[in-house]
Amino acid sequence: MTARRLWAAVEPLHAAVYFAPETAEAAKVAGLRGYWMGYFAGRLAPLGPVGPEPAAAMLFGFAPAMVARALPDAWSFAAPGAVVGSRIEAVATALRPVVGDVAELDELLWRAVDACEFGGRPLAAAWAAVPKHADPVARLWLATTILREHRGDGHVLAAVHAGLSGLETTLTHIGDGVITRADIQPHRGWSDAQWDAAVDRLRARGVLDAEGRLTEAGRELRRTIEEDTDRLAAAPVEALGADVERLLTLAVPLSRAVIDAGVVPVPNPMGVPRP
Repeated sequence: MTARRLWAAVEPLHAAVYFAPETAEAAKVAGLRGYWMGYFAGRLAPLGPVGPEPAAAMLFGFAPAMVARALPDAWSFAAPGAVVGSRIEAVATALRPVVGDVAELDELLWRAVDACEFGGRPLAAAWAAVPKHADPVARLWLATTILREHRGDGHVLAAVHAGLSGLETTLTHIGDGVITRADIQPHRGWSDAQWDAAVDRLRARGVLDAEGRLTEAGRELRRTIEEDTDRLAAAPVEALGADVERLLTLAVPLSRAVIDAGVVPVPNPMGVPRP
């Protein structure tokens, strides 16, 4: 589906924020303590000083206890508005030497953003309310972030509709071979007991087999979730019409450059591929 191609084409541009040393340094200068406090505060800052319960609900795949180690303490060290500003400037600094002229891509991405509907999509709505930066690379990164969170919020809706928790959704990705337990568990905060209990639930439901791989029913469930996610992310693609191919033509080389320059590693805990 074209919506999935759009995600693959622009996700590395957004994902630079999680790996670039400039972003980590900006969080540290802002007063945040440690990578994960910077991650949670940085991703959620447009919502204001949100607490751990709604944060864990929106982020979905993270263990609530892991989120609670960072929030709400982060807001006593740095104001949300300051976190947003420093984060955008830092990731733009990281991307600028790699991406070059982004004027045409920036225009197409914002046309796609303008077509987004934000009902039931709190993270995307919050980032869409952030003012556009004067710098074109910062503006481009913000557009990719809105599109990414728009699709991500839709993915959460699709998974919940399918009757899965955040951890169970992660296990279906592992069962499909997208990523391994060793790659993801340390970055999501689930204990072994929580992990194993979720595996047992999915086995009882017929989604996973004895080795943790997807059964035929599990593969069908994954297909349904991904198709629903694509359908919920279709509005930006439909708004662009034939111009979506031009967007992809412009975005894919930039995303490859970001990966090839080592800004975003592949493989990575997010499962972001090289397009």
